[in-house]
Amino acid sequence: MTNENKEPRKRFLALDTSTATLGVAITENGRLLHEINASGERNHSVHLLPIIEQVLQATGTTAAMLGGISVGVGPGSYTGTRIAVTAAKTLAWAWNVPVAGISTLQALAWGGRLAGLVSQTEAVLTLNEQVEGVGPDWIIPLLDARRGQAYTALFCADGTGSPSRLEPDAIRLMADWVEHLAARLAQAQADGLSPRLIWFVGDTGLHGSAESLQPLQELSNILVVAYELEGRWTGFLGEERLQVGSDDIHTLIPNYTQLSEAEANLRRSSEGSLNKR
Repeated sequence: MTNENKEPRKRFLALDTSTATLGVAITENGRLLHEINASGERNHSVHLLPIIEQVLQATGTTAAMLGGISVGVGPGSYTGTRIAVTAAKTLAWAWNVPVAGISTLQALAWGGRLAGLVSQTEAVLTLNEQVEGVGPDWIIPLLDARRGQAYTALFCADGTGSPSRLEPDAIRLMADWVEHLAARLAQAQADGLSPRLIWFVGDTGLHGSAESLQPLQELSNILVVAYELEGRWTGFLGEERLQVGSDDIHTLIPNYTQLSEAEANLRRSSEGSLNKR
């Protein structure tokens, strides 16, 4: 038996195609070994497998060295999300390794906040001196879902570790979501558990304006960070998840959170036909 076969499988392959960025990474014990984040036109189905091959070659990683595959399951692009999930399930079956479905929004929240801590250090220090909150930071990741909607959720984090979930992933009208967050924040303040800072990260150009966030700005200090997903965060979350369990390869599916436009049109057409009968 070779040394390679005796050694435990420690490396993890991470994939996410839920957003405009195609993210692929190799991680090991909480360290990033190599990562490729390809931004631009949504043509992930063409580029995903060649990029996987590139990161494997760049790190000298073989299937025998992989302890698992982590994959972003969305929410996000309906077609894009399926690409990574299908690839992850196929490779996990072929290589006989476990697979873990990871919330794209949780990965976005983790990476976006840490990117903000690096790029806005002075602003963070200044706000920390001003605020009275005692709770961990709140993080609201945003991915545009058109028509005034966003794929979003609520997480909290203290320090630089992975964020914990406070509200589920969903597609929400931003105006209603901000009002809901403001009400939740007011309650947290009344309970003496208000967050020190609130972060909005991701597609903030569309949904992070001062006007749209005004109900919250009247109650707390807010930092807005435009951020594109990086594959490493899906990998780090996958490492954590695979320490306690994995998903069934055959039943793992994307988290669409809504019907695709084609399905919605088909349903409306079917309902229209039935109403005419």
